[in-house]
Amino acid sequence: MELAYIPSPSRGVIHLGPIPLRGYAFCIIIGVFVAVWLGNKRWIARGGRSGTVADIAVWAVPFGLIGGRLYHVITDYQLYFSEGRDWVDAFKIWEGGLGIWGAIAFGALGAWIGCRRRGIPLPAYADAVAPGIAFAQAIGRWGNWFNQELYGRPTDVPWALEITSSTDGRVPGTYHPTFLYESLWCIGVALLVIWADRRFKLGHGRAFALYVAAYCAGRAWIEYMRVDDAHHILGVRLNVWTALIVLLLAVTYFVVSAKKRPGREPVVEPGASGGDPEGTSKSLDHDKASDSEIAEEEVAEDRAAEDEAAEGGSEDEVRDGVGTADVKDEAGSTKKT
Repeated sequence: MELAYIPSPSRGVIHLGPIPLRGYAFCIIIGVFVAVWLGNKRWIARGGRSGTVADIAVWAVPFGLIGGRLYHVITDYQLYFSEGRDWVDAFKIWEGGLGIWGAIAFGALGAWIGCRRRGIPLPAYADAVAPGIAFAQAIGRWGNWFNQELYGRPTDVPWALEITSSTDGRVPGTYHPTFLYESLWCIGVALLVIWADRRFKLGHGRAFALYVAAYCAGRAWIEYMRVDDAHHILGVRLNVWTALIVLLLAVTYFVVSAKKRPGREPVVEPGASGGDPEGTSKSLDHDKASDSEIAEEEVAEDRAAEDEAAEGGSEDEVRDGVGTADVKDEAGSTKKT
């Protein structure tokens, strides 16, 4: 008998009249809001405009949802197209099933379109939203808890997850809560990216590359613990191979980018306050020109005063036959001696 475990919800949907409120969908929506909120704060800190992250997210989020669903349906096609299955279920995204690899790939495509329309470099935008995406994943994983899915091997540890459903091949019992492991890992990844970005001033997509590499490192061992059906290559789950390959690509990009383009982008959004060096330089040039003009006027005035003093001295010499000298007192007035 287990002394402690994490209970699963008896159901993942609550009906408010005819409107179904699904825990999985709520987790995704909350995650998106957190990602946009944090990304906006980081974007402003980098010199961008408020609201730009949300505007580009209008492109990135739908693309990400479509890509995530496509990856899931393609890699787990037997759930929708095998005998006895209804292919229409492939469109029921609210019932769970989003592949992070497809979500990031298609989301990046949507973000690229949004960035291109505004003249913004995609790597800078990706760096700004990277930790927010990790936090969104941490929140989104709790949607798997509502659906009683994506758990690990049987265990009797105190933090084991209790599965009560017996549908779709589930066997009631206690299992490793891999959704919780990944949620905590994603929180750690987000904090790592925030710290590293502040410490090393990551730019040109390296903060995003760090997020990808760190996430993949954790996803590889967490994926290995899962017991849900999946395709295998050489006895290893497909998503483990995917995580390792993407990890290698992210690390390679990080290293090469650091050598070729060190530092951060000087401009992340043209025309934004604090991010328009052209406008700043024009203002500085104008200030310098103004200072120069003022200095020239002061020199001209001094020369005119000297000339007047010299002429006055010559007239006195002629009239009095005595040389004169101009002596200025402390107040700046001129006395004749």
